[in-house]
Amino acid sequence: MVLWTAILAALFSEHPLLSAGVFLVVMVFLAAAGLAEFYGLARARGLACFPRWGLFGGVLLMGGTFLHGTGWLRGHDLPAGVNDFETGFLILFVLGLCVRQFFSRDHTAGLGTIAVTLFGLMYVPWLLNFIQKIHFFPGISGNGKFYVLYFIVVTKFSDTGAYAVGSLIGRHKMIPRISPGKTWEGFGGALAISTGASLALAHYLGHRLPGLTPWHAVVLGVVLGTAAVMGDLIESRFKREAAVKDSGRLFPGIGGILDLLDSLLFNAPIMYLYLRYLLIQP
Repeated sequence: MVLWTAILAALFSEHPLLSAGVFLVVMVFLAAAGLAEFYGLARARGLACFPRWGLFGGVLLMGGTFLHGTGWLRGHDLPAGVNDFETGFLILFVLGLCVRQFFSRDHTAGLGTIAVTLFGLMYVPWLLNFIQKIHFFPGISGNGKFYVLYFIVVTKFSDTGAYAVGSLIGRHKMIPRISPGKTWEGFGGALAISTGASLALAHYLGHRLPGLTPWHAVVLGVVLGTAAVMGDLIESRFKREAAVKDSGRLFPGIGGILDLLDSLLFNAPIMYLYLRYLLIQP
């Protein structure tokens, strides 16, 4: 709560340099720290990777998208502009990985090393980068930050609903071999609480969330709530394969950065795509 309060306070600051600067620093930190934890899980699993190359690429990806969103680079006024940048960046990143593998004497399994490094970049910085694309979404009069607030609150209320209801009345396990604590009752609580939060935000912030009707709020509440649970299960699978309980120890009682971001990673692109193709008509 303290972390997200600080992030959102900076995001909504009236001082443009503070708002943009803190936002970029936080995004780069989350991407780099989360990616480092992922590569740590991969190494614990016995999988080879190029962590420094991946971290360097993740920082460049976040920085390039920020420059597009703030207007420093051409094409920032269209969603396709930053998407074209990401496509070109990923092509060059894969090419760079292949060249890096040519000079590697430690990792002889080139296919596996390249695959793990690339997947880490896609799983953490690339998915997380959709938060920036929501924040700087063109044509909605600077209200992108309210959609960032919206999808983070709905996602975290889903986490809260799953934990609270699952702890109180959870009896039927979802996938115990992956996450013994997840129950179907908790999943129902996640959907109910996330949908309620979505409707409440649509009611109180409707003028700042263009296109978000009560019907869209219900659909997004269910979709984001479901994806949040799936994102949590996906990270749980990675941790179980690496034989660790938490991805890190940065946050007592929570774990690491990935434990904080797992439910947001897939919800960010879902929110962006819903915003682009269903809420904001060209």
